[in-house]
Amino acid sequence: MNVFKISLANLKEKKLNSFLSALLLTLGIGMISLLLLLNKQLDEQFRRNIRGIDMVVGAKGSPLQLILSSIYQIDAPTGNVPLSEVDALRKNPFVKTVIPLSMGDSYQGFRIVGTTPKYTEHFQAKLAQGKLYNASMEVAIGSKVAAQSQLKIGDTFASSHGLDADGDTHKEKKYKVTGIFEPSGSVVDQLIITRLSSVWDVHEHAEEHGAHEESDEKQVTSALIQFRNPMGLLTIPRQINANTSMQAALPSIEINRLFTLLGVGIETLRTLALIIITIAGVSVFVSLYNSLKERKYEMALMLSMGATRSRLFLMLLLEGLMLAVIGFFAGIIASRVGLWLFSRAAEQDFHYSLRKFTILPQEIYLFFAALFIGFLASALPSLGIYRLNISRTLAEE
Repeated sequence: MNVFKISLANLKEKKLNSFLSALLLTLGIGMISLLLLLNKQLDEQFRRNIRGIDMVVGAKGSPLQLILSSIYQIDAPTGNVPLSEVDALRKNPFVKTVIPLSMGDSYQGFRIVGTTPKYTEHFQAKLAQGKLYNASMEVAIGSKVAAQSQLKIGDTFASSHGLDADGDTHKEKKYKVTGIFEPSGSVVDQLIITRLSSVWDVHEHAEEHGAHEESDEKQVTSALIQFRNPMGLLTIPRQINANTSMQAALPSIEINRLFTLLGVGIETLRTLALIIITIAGVSVFVSLYNSLKERKYEMALMLSMGATRSRLFLMLLLEGLMLAVIGFFAGIIASRVGLWLFSRAAEQDFHYSLRKFTILPQEIYLFFAALFIGFLASALPSLGIYRLNISRTLAEE
């Protein structure tokens, strides 16, 4: 007697019950797996880009908005600040590095960032082709920009005002591509990087015809700060917020706050997934319990023909374990499809890629948890085999 084939035949005979049980397991496991994948990859993206940046200064407003726009390039800037106030930070003995950023324009949805060479040095971005920008209106582009825009060394383009592709085009002044960066896995991959003077030059014509009160005062959007020692963290943010027109935002605090807010939703979904998996276990239990009641005569007949109770117990146990295995692998596949869809939306809106589909260590534990649920749900009703009265059952039929 092939126990495996009989268990598989029993599952096929109860198609609807088997399908619903496996579907519930798939949904629960798929949700947990997707949450694990998203949490890991988002955490990696956020931690990688934040590394080495102790503080961000910019216009007063939302600290989180300032962090998201200046480090991750996924939000609108809070405004502009005088370059003189940013430069004054360089004289502070606790400050090691000041990297000013000037933003506001884009090309095909990719943001143009005016900055200094220290920006690309900080993210350890290396050129794959060409050279770094040396003059105003020269740019080096990230690998994703090059791939999607089809820009090549020597090409020129006009930027759009604003951070989307629908802004007014600055047709009178064009940028020239001088370099293309290698993929680095950092925010540089999705940026067009140039000198600060390039951004000022592009907007010079508009400022000449507009009503600007401090037209001679150079402005930047924000600046990334690195401290020499922890004393800077204790003293400088308070001084900036109290004595300047800028605000100081600490990336570590704001990102932890963001993950705390996201964590509430993630924990809710994880709890929902656990409830679904529990319901799936109950479904397997009820299905096998009813199946045992319906197949009492068949079981008694098999026992009378020489089958052992342990063998029949194993046969029923295999049904629950097979449902668990099917539900696990279907859930893993579903989570990868969900991650792919999420990554497409993230790439379209923010140019971030979340496409690491490798099996996580936590998913191995999830596999054993699914097996345990399948074992428990099938073992409890299967114990009825040991209480089955062969003669009475055959006589009743």
